[in-house]
Amino acid sequence: MSLMPYFIIWSVLAVVVIVLALMRRNVSEHEDDSIHLAGGEAAANEQAMIAKKLTAIDKWGNLLTIILVATGLVLAVLYGLQVWDETSRVGLK
Repeated sequence: MSLMPYFIIWSVLAVVVIVLALMRRNVSEHEDDSIHLAGGEAAANEQAMIAKKLTAIDKWGNLLTIILVATGLVLAVLYGLQVWDETSRVGLK
């Protein structure tokens, strides 16, 4: 059983998680953490929109990171079992 297709899918998932992290960093650079007492509703609306984007990115980032770690552990166990099985048969040939 070849694990290469699963490793490729896992690598693509890892790239997606990294892209989400970079997107979050890029969006959060435009976030303003100060409180504006005057200055209108435009700044508040922009900050609310940025907060919604960050919430969506965080939700998907957290979910995909959990999936990435879980599938990575499963792949590592399967690889270890495959190596153990192949090395245990060396003396039997």
